[in-house]
Amino acid sequence: MAEESKRIAYTGDAISVFVDCVGAIDGTHVQASVPIKIQGKFRGRKDDTTQNVLAAITFDLKFSYVLAGWEGSARDSRVLNDALSRRDGLKIAEGKYYLGDAGYGIQNGVISSYHSVRYHLKEYDDNPPTNAKELFNLRHSTLRTTIERGFGILKKRFRAIDAKPQWSYATQVDVVLASCILHNFIMGVAPRDFISDSVRIPSGPRAILSQREEREENREWSSKRDMIASYMWN
Repeated sequence: MAEESKRIAYTGDAISVFVDCVGAIDGTHVQASVPIKIQGKFRGRKDDTTQNVLAAITFDLKFSYVLAGWEGSARDSRVLNDALSRRDGLKIAEGKYYLGDAGYGIQNGVISSYHSVRYHLKEYDDNPPTNAKELFNLRHSTLRTTIERGFGILKKRFRAIDAKPQWSYATQVDVVLASCILHNFIMGVAPRDFISDSVRIPSGPRAILSQREEREENREWSSKRDMIASYMWN
């Protein structure tokens, strides 16, 4: 209860200050079975063979875009760039944006958190935000838990997508996509079922950009982030 009270006190109605935000994007890894000769490029951070799945999710926990099939070793930023460049890929309306992990950087239609600034709620414990960037990061973190919760519900509801599958890789990709479609249907019919209510999201590590990647962040959207942070603080 104390943790929830602290969250409300620090973050308030976070979504109301992120005007034009349509959701959050992130990647998740699911187990993959592939031939031995190509397993190397499918090994993710934990040395398992996985596929890297990119998803965009709205704040009512529905998937608005999913790109499955990338090998587990692929960087999240590379998968996002592929999604944005496809003819039938991720489309972001003019002026709208998603909240993204720091690993994506800040670019057209994607606003990430500030680097080298406290982020997760637990980092604030008895030390509330002391400036605009810290408050921005805290509220950014609060809203981005939406996608972590969405992934958690998906994997708990459709356990087959994160088991060691024996189907062809093409079928494994299709199973992920089909599961997301079924998830959206269920969330439309029974958004507060026992599975969605039982998922809790721990604070995980943040992705880190290299100095070169930080320099390449989109200046226009960096300015937009600064404006949002200033509005929150003032």
